[in-house]
Amino acid sequence: MVTLIDRIDGRPRHPEKANRPENEMLRKPDWIRVKAPGSPVYKETQQIVRENGLVTVCEEAGCPNIGECWSKKHATMMIMGEICTRACAFCNVRTGLPTALESHEPENVAIAVEKLGLAHVVITSVDRDDLPDGGAEHFAQVIRAIRARTPKTTIEILTPDFLRKDGALEIVVAAKPDVFNHNLETVPSKYLKVRPGARYFHSIRLLQRVKELDPTMFTKSGIMVGLGEERNEVLQLMDDLRSADVDFLTIGQYLAPTRKHHPVQRFVTPEEFKSFATVAMTKGFLLVSSSPLTRSSHHAGDDFEQLRAARMAKLAHA
Repeated sequence: MVTLIDRIDGRPRHPEKANRPENEMLRKPDWIRVKAPGSPVYKETQQIVRENGLVTVCEEAGCPNIGECWSKKHATMMIMGEICTRACAFCNVRTGLPTALESHEPENVAIAVEKLGLAHVVITSVDRDDLPDGGAEHFAQVIRAIRARTPKTTIEILTPDFLRKDGALEIVVAAKPDVFNHNLETVPSKYLKVRPGARYFHSIRLLQRVKELDPTMFTKSGIMVGLGEERNEVLQLMDDLRSADVDFLTIGQYLAPTRKHHPVQRFVTPEEFKSFATVAMTKGFLLVSSSPLTRSSHHAGDDFEQLRAARMAKLAHA
């Protein structure tokens, strides 16, 4: 359950939002509803996460797909703590001053990946603007620890933007993740209110730079819709991502974690999501996932296999 109070120490998760007026919460349409979690495998996954002292974005961000994913032993690990230095208007991850990095975390993540038997793992993090490299070396250590323990596991990372962290991206790419994901989150006209600490074209350039450093690495980005964006803005964003040679695009419905967060402007219909997917594929993406409940890490393992197959098919017809 998503609340404004942190589950660990009882303090506000978002002190910067405390004095904001409460927004109306629109009633969710039928196509958004999901089953409550609680299967035996879900509880087993939860136990593995707890035993290894791990944080997951599934819980911290209040993902609606947690029941489905954890029931399949799929969990997205969130490294470098659970306190973010940014205060995005859409996100439920706690904001504030982070604690020091945990030196044992890379090995603990690798152990959990092994216990869960993951063929594909997604590693994300909070923003760590307080660190000189934004946490790049820690990402690299996690990748290396997983490779050492379960070398057949494919690794997908979902990184911050490393804004004003020269050399950070190069450290992460050199560690050779299989998929490099960095989400744009929304169209540029919404950045000032939705993602105020970030810069749209910096994020585009980050993704472009990954391909310059390693043309074989899959790149991926995702956005939310329902924040008040116009359709033509979404189509332009697709073009911007393709100009950076991004392979995979995800589009999902924004759901406000609390009344203090940016309000949902509207619920985009499943038909509109299908239309976005059709247009995106014509623009040259290798893969597109576009649906109300699409999230960056949802079905990531299956998607990775489709990505590889799509690249092989493209090369065969080149």
